Parts: sequence; structure tokens; C-alpha cells
Amino acid sequence: MSVGQRRATLKDLYNEPGKAELIGGRIVHYMATGYRPSRVASRIFLSLHDYAEQTGVGEAFTDSLGFAVKELTSGRESFSPDATYYKGELPKNPMWFIEGPPTFAVEVRSEYDNETEMGDKRVDYFEAGTEVVWDVDTEAEVIHKYLRSDASKRITFSRGQTADAEPAVPGWTVDVDWIFS
Repeated sequence: MSVGQRRATLKDLYNEPGKAELIGGRIVHYMATGYRPSRVASRIFLSLHDYAEQTGVGEAFTDSLGFAVKELTSGRESFSPDATYYKGELPKNPMWFIEGPPTFAVEVRSEYDNETEMGDKRVDYFEAGTEVVWDVDTEAEVIHKYLRSDASKRITFSRGQTADAEPAVPGWTVDVDWIFS
């Protein structure tokens, strides 16, 4: 922020058009994604939605939902993942963000996303309390799973395999080939 610039708040974020997150007192806008990342995120959401409906536990959300968190070490105060699963209390006002982190967050890489940005955001997710984060690489067609309990360990799911989000989404699995088809 420049000298004299007012620090943005969650209230300011509510009034922003499009996808954005609050980081370090600044509203950070995100570009719309292309066809491939959007399709991949949609398939993951659909599978999570079906799981939530069948089990009656938690809810799945698309990338337009905001999660408000207490300010993290990085300065981040919100997330808007590409797909999420959440087990927790919903806001009293259904027009508001969810207070707290997603249980499971999915970040689908677009053409220009890089490992440093993805790693920094993963650190933020885990500091906030997210149990599992997927880093979905649409070009390599792999899913990297990271656990809060062992954030340095990466589990990779490739075509021909079934991916999971244990322990955040117990019993849920999805075919990697279907995600990338």
C-alpha cells in the first residue's frame, strides 16, 4: 500500500465486483479462468456436491464463495478457492462470506500460476485451519494433495488413479481421468 492509502476491509471486499481476496489490506483481483481450468474445477465441484448430498455432511461450493479468516501471518484475510468442501457453521445471513477456512480447498492452476504462489497460498490455508489442499495442474494432468498434518509431504494422483481428500472428506474419491476428460 502506498502512503496515505486506506487499508481495505472485508466490508470493502463485499462490495467488489468479480473474484477477489483480501491480502495485506489490499483487495487482490483474479482474472477469469480459461475453458480447461474452469471445466476441471467444475467437475471437482460436481463430485463434491454429489458426495455432500448423498452423505448429508458438509457442502460443496464453487469459486465464487468467500471465506473470511482472522488475519494470517501473510496478511491474508480471505480465500476464494476454485472449489471447496466445508463442514461447519454457515453464516446467519446467507449473503455473507463463511467465517473460517474451508475444510478442503481446491486450487486449479491456470496458464500463468506458479509453484511459489501456490505454495504461499497453501501455507495460508494451513495456518487458517484448512485440513487438505489440492493443487491441480491442468497442463501436467495431475493432482497434488497436501495435508495440514504434514504440509511438506506431497501425494500426487495421475491419470489412471483415483484421488481422495482424506481426512477432510471421508470416503470421497474421484477418478482422475474423469476430472481431466
